[in-house]
Amino acid sequence: MKGNVPVGGDHPVTVQTMTRGDTADVEASVAEIRALAAAGAEIVRVAVPGARAARAIAAIKPEIPVPLVADIHFSPALAFLAIEAGADCIRINPGNIGKHREAVREICRRCRDRGISMRVGGNEGSVMERRGIEVVELDGDPVEKMVGEVLESLAILEEEGFRDIVVSVKSHDPLDTIRAYRLVAAQCDYPLHLGVTHAGAGEPAVIKSATALGALLAEGIGDTIRVSLTGDAAGEIRAGREILRSLGLRPRRLEVYACPSCGRADVDVARLAAEVEEMVRDLAEGRELSLRVAVMGCEVNGPGEAARADVGIAAGRGWGYIMRGGRVLEKVEAGRLVERLRRHILAFTRGEAGEGAAGAREGAAPEGGGAP
Repeated sequence: MKGNVPVGGDHPVTVQTMTRGDTADVEASVAEIRALAAAGAEIVRVAVPGARAARAIAAIKPEIPVPLVADIHFSPALAFLAIEAGADCIRINPGNIGKHREAVREICRRCRDRGISMRVGGNEGSVMERRGIEVVELDGDPVEKMVGEVLESLAILEEEGFRDIVVSVKSHDPLDTIRAYRLVAAQCDYPLHLGVTHAGAGEPAVIKSATALGALLAEGIGDTIRVSLTGDAAGEIRAGREILRSLGLRPRRLEVYACPSCGRADVDVARLAAEVEEMVRDLAEGRELSLRVAVMGCEVNGPGEAARADVGIAAGRGWGYIMRGGRVLEKVEAGRLVERLRRHILAFTRGEAGEGAAGAREGAAPEGGGAP
């Protein structure tokens, strides 16, 4: 448990992120965490670089709706302060706190006494040997070393009878991340926190994260995820939720999918898809809407590719079919496609058959007849 949120077993995979601001600024931290929770974060982690940040947790916790994880590096004393302040979970990094073995045992005891979970969170960069700020040892396999240090820390906690643990073994490289989690999953049965560390910004970072997380989750490896993106934390949440939806681990709520277009298309598919997306977002504003809408640019593959959508368009030169489940609802002039699609979507959300559906089921030609 992280606070009141279960992680692992048959429970849903959760999405989490980390704040960007100064944890010691209580008012700003509360506002940031509330916004992240509203965006869909189910667990939020805060940095604890000093005593003021650790003590601020006591004031932040009562004001937020999600569990709070305290991120501890190097200093066992900060872990003790965060525990005292009421953090729901303490994250320790074996690469920089593992040498304080007796202190790690004491952190474990205090967490156990207060019913607080721990995350043993390793990453590739933290296991490299350093002298001060400089890295002095790059030899060897960092994945093997990281997994080994995490397993050593787990053994210490287990000796204390503590098993309320989440494990992570992150790398910046998707293939190394996949290998690390496969290794640790084969050697322990704790819930796993997945992520590609310092993935970067924008689309390349999302693709790296989706590659690693998607491969692991498809194998049944992973219980909570963070998509680590440089910049806006809300973007991490959106990406994480979309990864889970694409794997069927979260229900799809709203999706417009479209063909990429080609020389067969007689319409501007990109423009039509953008108009449909804008219309659907407008319909969804302020309410829950579970809907898949297809926008296809020709009659060759369009009808089949739109068949699994709730409602779809197979467009042609000057005309388009509005379809549901592979069946035609009506044929519409190009200029009215989005308007008529909107009406059919509203009918679908009300559980109605849809205008024109009865005639199509009985084999009647759609209004206007002929191919689009």
